[in-house]
Amino acid sequence: MSKIEIRSPLPGTFYRASSPDVPPFKADGDSVTSGDAIGLIEVMKTFQEVPAGVEGRNITFLVENEEPVMAGQVIAEVEA
Repeated sequence: MSKIEIRSPLPGTFYRASSPDVPPFKADGDSVTSGDAIGLIEVMKTFQEVPAGVEGRNITFLVENEEPVMAGQVIAEVEA
């Protein structure tokens, strides 16, 4: 089994859900397809969806909700 990294497309704040009162896009252990959203990056009150971009299973988030991230930072890993 190999691990595939999902990286932040830009710097900002990472959110795992679209608002505090809804479940996260994906939970640790979920499977993903390339088009699945795994979170949002907020930059200056603008939100950009972060797609998985890969297909795999057992996603593991390496960044906590509402944590600042840099462009290119690994935010999650998926088993291929």
